[in-house]
Amino acid sequence: MAVVNKTGTLYIVATPIGNLKDFSFRAQETLQKVRLIATEDTRHSTTLLNHFNITTPIISLHDHNELERSKILIAHCQNGDSIALISDAGTPLISDPGYRLVQQARLTGIPITPIPGPCALIAALSVAGLPSDRFVFEGFLSAKPSARYTRLNQLVRETRTLIFYEAPHRLLDTLEAMVKIFGSERKVILTKELTKLYETVWEGTLNSLLIQLKNDSILNRGEFVLLVHGTEEDQEDMETKALNILIPLLKVLPLKQAVATGNEITGIKKNYLYQLALKLNNN
Repeated sequence: MAVVNKTGTLYIVATPIGNLKDFSFRAQETLQKVRLIATEDTRHSTTLLNHFNITTPIISLHDHNELERSKILIAHCQNGDSIALISDAGTPLISDPGYRLVQQARLTGIPITPIPGPCALIAALSVAGLPSDRFVFEGFLSAKPSARYTRLNQLVRETRTLIFYEAPHRLLDTLEAMVKIFGSERKVILTKELTKLYETVWEGTLNSLLIQLKNDSILNRGEFVLLVHGTEEDQEDMETKALNILIPLLKVLPLKQAVATGNEITGIKKNYLYQLALKLNNN
């Protein structure tokens, strides 16, 4: 009688974002026992794994080869081998590759287990002192100025705390764009090198932070998380603005098209506009 291999498990393993003491025992044990580790940058991960005497073979998985490598990794699991996915730092899939691999694992019925740990955006939010009950993670804004401005315009009326990752060489450009779109007095928190030796947290307005950083050497290196307070626009003012747009649009456009157009013009969320449009139609 043929022996059927038990399907292996895909482990999503968080790694330290700086301080190696944040690497959990469970994460280390998992990486020791799996057959293969997929990682974005094998050179970077080799340093981490060597530090903890983890000798499991590694394979690269990044934006340019994820589709091809996912097929190989899925085949390993189907043959009974458990594998792990790690990123260069922090929790995989958060502004890092891995989404397609996890999607394919789900489609093929492979068990997926998270091994939780550090995540830069959550660490930054926990020390920011900004509203944390509702927040939006935007990752990296586009390097193209026009696309960056477009996205920020779409977020100008967002009431939740906004969280961005940003590269040192684009930080000033991003802050200048935010001052123009969000206004100079919007509260902001900037964190640098969280959990590392030069961990720093700045607090101020967009404009004051921009002025402070223009001649500051901290821009030469580091990893940044930028947190921006959501808009405090009055609900009554927002409804008035929405009505002023929706009422004329609904006279000439179908409801969904009127909502989409209103969202594009005002930046007000589609769900809010849709519910308001329904009320207008019912009345």
